[in-house]
Amino acid sequence: MSAANRPFRFAAIALAACLCMPFAAQAADIAAQTITVGQALRGHFVQERHLAGFANPLRSEGSGRLVPGTGLIWQGEKPFPNTTVLSPDGILQLANNQEAMRLPASRLPGLSHLYETLGAAVSGDIKPLQQTFAVAQQPGVRWKITLTPLHPDNPAMAQLKSLVLTGGRFVDSVDVDKGGGDIDHITFLDQHVENANLTANEKKLFAALRK
Repeated sequence: MSAANRPFRFAAIALAACLCMPFAAQAADIAAQTITVGQALRGHFVQERHLAGFANPLRSEGSGRLVPGTGLIWQGEKPFPNTTVLSPDGILQLANNQEAMRLPASRLPGLSHLYETLGAAVSGDIKPLQQTFAVAQQPGVRWKITLTPLHPDNPAMAQLKSLVLTGGRFVDSVDVDKGGGDIDHITFLDQHVENANLTANEKKLFAALRK
């Protein structure tokens, strides 16, 4: 696998999970709040990574901010600081405030489709997801959606067996099953919609992808 494909494979899985924070299906199926251009969703996350052969999960915590039409900033705070930025321009990863990886969209042919598909989900349109996943829904006040890749041989989906999302107003948790007993469980906390005005640091992070 090339160096470019390794981070993209990781990003495709992890960012699929976090971009689904405000996931909303059609109103007749699932009741969940959507956000629009001019708004942003902010919240905290706790991720437990269960690895086959290990008794205890690896735990990390942080926060995220999703700005429709602009991108996503996913900031790990514990056990060490790290930042992932996704926008239509590409993916940027920082470790200890130092650039660890930057890939423009031109080197990630699947990124545009991923971004557009999940962006549609944010706006409440589940249909684009059905081009990539088999979608099973359990509607209700507490709803559940299971996403299974239609084309598991696609490099972007090679380490993804299924995504299971549960929630109410927003997605409250995501289980990322990577097969072989490796499962990531992500819990979202304190989610709220706010004005989309970017901070100086957020503008800097998105601008870095346009260089």
